[in-house]
Formats: sequence, structure tokens, C-alpha cells
Amino acid sequence: MSIIQRMQSFLRPSLGKGLGMGSVMLLAGCASIGSPDGGPYDEKPPKVVECTPENKATMNDKRKVSILFDEYIKMENASEKVVVSPPQMEMPNIRSVGKRVKIDLFDSLQANTTYTIDFSDAIVDNNEGNPLGKYTYSFSTGETIDTMEVSGTVLNAENLEPIKGMLVGLYAADSTFHDSLFRSQSLIRVARTNGSGQFTIKGVKNGYYHTYALKDMDGNYFFSQKSEMVAFDTTTVKTTNRPDIRPDTVWYDTVQIEKIRMVPFIHYYPDDIVLRAFLEEGQEKHKLKEERKTPESFTIFFTAPQDTLPHIEGFGFDASRVLLAEPSEKKDTITYWITDTLYAYSDTLTIALTFPETDTLGIDRPHTDTLYLVPKQSHAKLEKERQKNWEDWQKQREKEIKRAKGNIKYERNPFEETFVTQQVRPSGTIDPNQNPIFTFNEPIREIDMDHVRFTIKVDSEYVEAPFIFKPVEGQIRQWQLFAEWEPMQRYRFEIDSMAVHSALGHTNTAIRTEFRVRSLDEYGAIFVRLIGAEISDSIDYYVQLLNKSDKPVAEMRATEGRADFFYLKPAEYYMRMFIDRNGNGKWDTGEYATMTPPEEVFYFPRPIPLRAKFEMEQDWNFRSIDLTQQKPKAITKQKADKEKTIKDKNRQREEEKRRGK
Repeated sequence: MSIIQRMQSFLRPSLGKGLGMGSVMLLAGCASIGSPDGGPYDEKPPKVVECTPENKATMNDKRKVSILFDEYIKMENASEKVVVSPPQMEMPNIRSVGKRVKIDLFDSLQANTTYTIDFSDAIVDNNEGNPLGKYTYSFSTGETIDTMEVSGTVLNAENLEPIKGMLVGLYAADSTFHDSLFRSQSLIRVARTNGSGQFTIKGVKNGYYHTYALKDMDGNYFFSQKSEMVAFDTTTVKTTNRPDIRPDTVWYDTVQIEKIRMVPFIHYYPDDIVLRAFLEEGQEKHKLKEERKTPESFTIFFTAPQDTLPHIEGFGFDASRVLLAEPSEKKDTITYWITDTLYAYSDTLTIALTFPETDTLGIDRPHTDTLYLVPKQSHAKLEKERQKNWEDWQKQREKEIKRAKGNIKYERNPFEETFVTQQVRPSGTIDPNQNPIFTFNEPIREIDMDHVRFTIKVDSEYVEAPFIFKPVEGQIRQWQLFAEWEPMQRYRFEIDSMAVHSALGHTNTAIRTEFRVRSLDEYGAIFVRLIGAEISDSIDYYVQLLNKSDKPVAEMRATEGRADFFYLKPAEYYMRMFIDRNGNGKWDTGEYATMTPPEEVFYFPRPIPLRAKFEMEQDWNFRSIDLTQQKPKAITKQKADKEKTIKDKNRQREEEKRRGK
């Protein structure tokens, strides 16, 4: 009797008519008969059995493709990984069905053109997820199929981060660089970058090309809007190839190498293109929103930096007299302080706001919005809360006086009126080269310097010391304290009550803050010397020391190729440098219309550990290492894609058996 017949005879009495042959076949198909633990895991990747049309077919005019595998398969992250080239204006339908991958191309096929469908590592088997590996299907509508490849890396121009999912493509080159092509015509061959920013454009006809990268926001495969990140290279590349060999490691197990064999392959060039992607200045300008959190101020938010402040007309009041503007550095966020209480305490403030807005043609034109600004909490409600707080505090204070029988220090009721407050950064312990900044909660009209004192502690007494206290340039709420700070000394800074006068008519309670300057023994120093043939006094080089979050903690313009950093706390530092070509003291992005590349950025390839009382001399030839290898992995936020591998469950199971699990 067969196995299935024995199973039928066993099941029939207890299950009755509800279980038929189909159910038994299902059970037999799901079980691994003769193996108590279900049999070995499937560790074989899926294999292509048949392609229709066949892979690398020529003279093809069919827009439907079917790829058959030897087992059931699925596709992972197909929308991110699968790329069709030439790019398709109408999205192809690519799906897995059982043991097949089916593709429907909806665009008309171009004559004498090679089509590639690059699946990357998206195809895995349905049960264990064993990866097929990198797989590309191709066909040609002409008599020959193009097989050249172009490879490289896309990096963020500002911080050398690899950019994942960036579209990279080619245009055929002639004797001149056609910047207009990228503004009007789709790229002719495309690929997408992986987690390391790397790309390979396949199916390329042998010839000369220009390369581009694009964060394609509208799916038209060319640079059509400023909000798209872009990269370009004005040099011409020529495709070529040659036979080559590469090492292939054969592993005995997960830790032991059985052998290393040399595998022949065709090496395609160029394979080292580096594109530095950037977002242009002058993004589309629109008003994002407005808000009025308090009666005394309101804030306008824009989508992009502004060249000038917007024009405001007040309904029933003179805006130039009543409103005081506090713009952000790029004027994309502007807070307006209402300096007249008659209008600050009104329920609704109405203004006409005129600002540049980008139209559908990409042109900035004046646009006027009428805004009705209502505070989230009215002045009357806030005043009622203040009065209640005053009364509660007063009752609590009376209880404390009664318990202390009147023997208690006088305190002013903090809710008696609205006072100007401030924050100090840094505070407490400071470095000898730091000058603290006082940020007030309201714009400051004036400070009576006759009631401001700065003293240094000598023995047990505080004696007057020279200082400067003045507004921070371009800020209406910040003042900075300058002094000749001496290591290991203590200082005291005081402002008497009612010496600070805000633009809103408020004043301050007494301010006193103390500072201690660190000892020189708590610091180290790093002296950087830039080396290389191109170092010139006519070009500005800015060196930045970074923390582990890739944020600058110190910056210095190199003088005669040197950047010296003093008063550094013990830490592990990283280093970045940019070449300031236009001499404006900051890193500048590029502009495609004028073919202006972004200013160059470089990273020192390893961390610099610094201990207290140590001075480090560091030479830096910033062009000696390939740009793609410069940024240390520890501060690179975009991590490489995890490589798909066979899980090797059978070996793991055998090891567990040997251990008696």
C-alpha cells in the first residue's frame, strides 16, 4: 500500500466525507515525509528557466516580457530597485505571479535601441527569501544589443553623504556641452543609486557621454524645477572595456576560508565617476503659514529664503511705526513685534502682506495676501490668568510670613507685572575664548550702562574689570559680553533692576550671573597644515572641527595653509574643509543655469583623538584620497544597503544538533 493510501485509510473513519483527495495531497505536499524535523531548508537561490522574449534578444517588437523561474518567487522593494532604461514616461507594470515575473511596457518601443530591466537584488524565492542576486534582463529592437556600462557614486556636495535613490543618467555628447538638454529632454539611459550612493548604468551604446544625477520630483527624467536636487559633470566620458580578473572567496564555513580563486570578467569603464549633488538657492517662494502665539508678536513662515523683507500695510495703523521685524538669517522666517499695546491687545490685527511669490513659469512676482491675525490666547485671558497667579502667590506668601512670624526676606510678587527675562549661553564655566551672549525674551530698545557692572574676584573681593556689552549685529534680542578672560579666574556680571528697557515697554528685575574660566590644563590644541600643490594665499580655505554628529564645533580660515585651534576640550574630533571660491566666508551651493558647481568639500578620513594638555600637528593633503573614501564611516549617516545572502539555516541546525539543543 502506498503512503497516500495508508494516510487515506487512517483519516477516513475519523474525518468522514469532509476530507477528500485534494486535502490529502495538500498535506502530503506540505510535509517532508520520512523526516521528523521537516527536512532540510531550501538554500538554493531561484534560477531563471525561460525568458519570453529570450534574454538579450534582438529585433524584438514585443512590449510584454515574461521571466520564468524554477520555483515560486517574490520581489522586494520593486518600486525602489527595479529600473527600466531607456526611462519610460508611462510607468511599466512589473509584478511577480507565482513562478514568473511579468513586465508590461506601455511606451512605444524606440527603433535600434537596447532596453534593460535592472532588478538589482529585488528577486528572492518565496519560502526562505534566498536572493537571486543582481539580475538584469535586456533586449534590443535593432540587430545588435549594447552591453557597455558606466558606473560611479553620487555624494551630497555639502557633506559628502552618499545619496540613496538618486536618478543617474546619460546624454550622448558631441563637441560641446549641451546644458539645455537636461532642461528639456529625458535622459537616454538611467540607473538609481544604492545605499552607498553607487550606480551602474547598463545597456549603453559604445560612445561619448555626459553624466547627470537628479532627485526627480515629477517623474519626467529631466531637471524641471528648483526643488529637485541635481548634479552635473561638464567633462566627457568615453565607454570602453577590457578583460580583467577579480578574487572570489570560497568559504568552508562562516569563519574559515577554503580558497580564493581568481575569476575572469569584463571590466567596463568609466567606473569611478563622482557626482556632487546639490539643491540650488532660490527655491520656489511661497508663504507657508502665519501664526500669532502671543498678543505681542506674530510670525510669517516662507518656503525659501527671501532677498528682502516683505512690505506690510496695516489696516488702521502705521505698520512702519508699530511693527518691529526680527528676521532669521535667510529671511525665510520673520517675527514681527507689536510695539504699541493699543494694537497688541486687540483681538484681531489685520495687515496686507506683499512678498515675492513664484508663479507657474518659475518667475518671482509680487503677491499680496490679507492676513487676519488672532492670538491663540487673548490679552484679556492672559491678564485674568496673571491676576489669579498674583493672588495665589500672595496668599502663599502671607502663610509663609505668618509661619516665620514676619522674620522673612522681602520678595517681590513675580506676577505683579511683566518683566524682561534672559538666557545666557554659555553660562557657568566658560572657555577663555568665549564671549557669552544674553538672549532676551523681547526686543531691547536700550540698556542703561550706568547700571551695568563687571567684576573679577581678587582674593575674596570682587573688583571692577574692563568689559564691553553691546548688541549682537543684526539681532534685536541679543547682547554680547566681551572681556579679557583669564584662566582659573571668577567673574561676576550684574545689571540693576529697571536698567533694561524693551521695545514693548517692559523692564527687568535685577540680573546677576557668574562665570568661571577653565584652567589651561583642561585643554588641548590641534594645528592643521594643508599641503598640496594648489594651496594659494589668493584662495580661502575654511577648516572645521566636527563632533560625532557631524556638526561643526570650531571653524577657522586657514592662513598661509595653516589653521590653528586652541582651547579644545578633550574629545574625538573629525575634520572637514571647504574651498571658499567667492570669498564670502561660507559654503555656497551650485547653480545649473550658469554651470556653477558647488564649492568643494573635503573630509579628513579618520578621527583625531585629543587629550588634555596635548598639542597635535596634523598635515592634510585633501586630494590624496578619493572623494568617495574620505568621510569616516562613524559619522556617515547614510549606511550601505545590507547585502542579501543565503541564510545558511541547515548548517546552523546541524550545529545546534551537535550541541544537543
